[in-house]
Amino acid sequence: DLAAVRDIYAHAVTQGTGTFELEVPDRAEMARRRDDVLAKGLPWLVAERANEILGYAYANHFRPRRAYRFCLEDSLYLAPQAQGQGVGRLLLAELLSQCELRGARQMLAVIGDSANLGSIAVHRACGFEPAGSFKSAGWKFDRWLDVVLMQKRLGDGDAAGRVMRAHIDAF
Repeated sequence: DLAAVRDIYAHAVTQGTGTFELEVPDRAEMARRRDDVLAKGLPWLVAERANEILGYAYANHFRPRRAYRFCLEDSLYLAPQAQGQGVGRLLLAELLSQCELRGARQMLAVIGDSANLGSIAVHRACGFEPAGSFKSAGWKFDRWLDVVLMQKRLGDGDAAGRVMRAHIDAF
């Protein structure tokens, strides 16, 4: 699936503003990124229909410091022909479910471009709430782009109480 995943991401890099990456990573780099996510015990999902890869989603730690281990950031990319068909919603819903089962308490969406209405809508449909924005945080395609922040509570979220020891150790 990695070749198709790279092609989907290459389109996002070269044609879209959902990522602020400017150079398309090669296949080895994409494999390294996937392996990094999986080595952390986090999900990397691929949507497929009739042997065609339609999109992929994964979660990673929001920041590398250990205190952030219960706070994840999602990434979701769709092939152009799969957009607007509910594939993103299915991928994101499954990603959220798997992360919650692993003990995550917060999921963040760091959405490139405030005009990325599709991504904002799919996150909102999956229960994310606006958490702010960074104005003119990125420069791509000869223009300034905002970053939209959204957040969804998973499981007990920030509710008071004990965090299960197994989840603390697993993260």
